[in-house]
Amino acid sequence: MSDKAEAAPAPKKKGKLVKILGLVLGVGVLVGGGVGAGLYAASSGMAGGAHGAAKEDPNKPHLVPKSEQKRAGAGGEGEGGHGGGAEEAASSSHGGLPTPESMAGDKFASNYYPLEKEFTSNLQDSTHFVQVGVAISTPYDDKVIEHMKTNDIAIRSAVLMALGDTTEEQVFTSQGKQQLARRLVAAINGVLEQKEGFGGVSNVYFTNFVVQ
Repeated sequence: MSDKAEAAPAPKKKGKLVKILGLVLGVGVLVGGGVGAGLYAASSGMAGGAHGAAKEDPNKPHLVPKSEQKRAGAGGEGEGGHGGGAEEAASSSHGGLPTPESMAGDKFASNYYPLEKEFTSNLQDSTHFVQVGVAISTPYDDKVIEHMKTNDIAIRSAVLMALGDTTEEQVFTSQGKQQLARRLVAAINGVLEQKEGFGGVSNVYFTNFVVQ
């Protein structure tokens, strides 16, 4: 009889164990649900996810789709109004920017802008001098052209320095003119990056090219 009385409390311990397991499982469900809800909120932007906060800067130039291309540029020149022949046109992509025709093809517009005055400069180690008219094109909106106008003096200085570093061999050949055009693209974009934090010029066209 005494052995049976001592064994009686065993069912109570078993009941407590079941309650403890139930509490542990309940807490696990709550924690898991909270983590899941947090992950969902973050992925949907409710918790201020990084991708939800990232916005395009409205003050920077934007690419213009070909369908929205203007028929007259900000400088009053129509499409193709640069007047340069095939051997006088040269293109160069600007490093670090999602620029021009090589990437865009017909996808983005060409916004033209002719610089108002022609450039005259002596050639390097030569008695000859060169006189050129220059126009640029950009696949971006008018902000790039506004930057060109704002920094006209600095841009003209950079163009003249590039012309002064040009040799006779470069100005008398088509390949040399193309190299010069690429150097002018780099010079103009260099000024715009320094002054405005953004280049955007994709091509330089010669509207006039005289060597004397």
